[in-house]
Amino acid sequence: MLSKKHIWVIDDDPGIRYVLEEYLQSQGMQVVAFSNGGDLLEAFESVPTTEFPDLVMADIRLNGENGLDVMKALRQKHPSLPVIIMTAYSDLKTAVGAFQGGAFEFLAKPFDLDEVGRLVEKATLDEEKAPTADDPSIGLIGQSSAFQELIRMLGRLSKTDIPVLITGETGSGKELVARALHQHSPRASGPFVAINMAAIPDDLLESELFGHERGAFTGADEKRIGRFEQAANGTLFLDEIGDMPLRLQTRLLRVLAEGEYYRLGGRDLIQAKARIITATNQHLETQVQEGQFRSDLYHRLKVIALNVPALRERREDIPQLIHHFLDLASEEFKVAKKTAAPALIQHLSRLDWPGNVRELKNLCQSLAVLAPAQVIQPDDLPVEYRINQPLADRPKTELDWLMGLRRALETDTHTEDLFERYKAVFEQTLAQTMVAECGGNQSKAARRLGISRNTLARFLNNSH
Repeated sequence: MLSKKHIWVIDDDPGIRYVLEEYLQSQGMQVVAFSNGGDLLEAFESVPTTEFPDLVMADIRLNGENGLDVMKALRQKHPSLPVIIMTAYSDLKTAVGAFQGGAFEFLAKPFDLDEVGRLVEKATLDEEKAPTADDPSIGLIGQSSAFQELIRMLGRLSKTDIPVLITGETGSGKELVARALHQHSPRASGPFVAINMAAIPDDLLESELFGHERGAFTGADEKRIGRFEQAANGTLFLDEIGDMPLRLQTRLLRVLAEGEYYRLGGRDLIQAKARIITATNQHLETQVQEGQFRSDLYHRLKVIALNVPALRERREDIPQLIHHFLDLASEEFKVAKKTAAPALIQHLSRLDWPGNVRELKNLCQSLAVLAPAQVIQPDDLPVEYRINQPLADRPKTELDWLMGLRRALETDTHTEDLFERYKAVFEQTLAQTMVAECGGNQSKAARRLGISRNTLARFLNNSH
């Protein structure tokens, strides 16, 4: 049971107000609900301070009002009052605006009431408040619970320059997250410098990172400013940090610990003024255990760890991403704007996307350019996308007959009982093929198929 608290709720949806009132009252709380921000602000003027709430829960979209504006007006007069912002339309800009405007937490609708209870208890006990500022958004997209958790974390980190380790599969958007961390940080006015550890030969990587003086080694004809120096007062993003050689890991650790370094061949100490954000698609813990990555560097980089969910873990975001990428492609390639048919969206939402968001974006770019009609249909897809993934796990022979089945279905003029007809054809063809493969030995064929001799006989006698 939650401790007895006084909660004010503002939401223009009577259903939401009712649910929150009933739940919070059932937990022993006093609840006052408002349908608009004006009434809530007036209530603060008319009630004694002893009746002020311990917490305000405010919807972000109200009829003719913005919940963030209401929150800012409220916190100007009552800066210590915690506010939980609620919304069904959450994105990075909104989340950052909420946290930087002073919100205690950002709660995406539809919400779980147990989660509401946990947040209310935490908000009314925790005196620590969120930072304030205002920065532009870079447009990370998604409404799934997995993605919203990432957005909330980005919002909480919006006024820090603490080191962050971003993990996630290839193509999931790790660099986008790194850019968001930079653009919503105190270093936003500084440079964002990215370097991929896996893309640069080991013998050149040290010079790339720290720079060199003229004559430092053969071919060093002039002084070079390294990425650390380029990122001064900004952010240095080290992508695929798991591919950094051990020798350079040692030097990076020393730089992070001492805050200064030399260029190759240099004698003057240079202050390391860049915030470090790293990313990897590898399991660094395993690399540490195998001696391939320094444990002390790993823990220094992993002050905060953010995991970017794979696209298959946030399938409900795929329709929104498809529309977004098609719109971007029409602008980028100067082609007529195209839309995705519902059948196409439904099909693409079932795929596994081993290349994640990057793979989906590339496909949408291809469809925007090559699909002949304004509405893109499933048959506009490349062959490898017309059947459910994981395609990489299917042998070519299986792909061949699956595509043959698809072509048969596309040209079939019958409209009813397709499943039973094709099921009978499949069973009989499978049985006949295996019996022939086993030289007519039906017992052996049944064993290979993993079915009984009677079932094999029934398959062979199927009529269709």
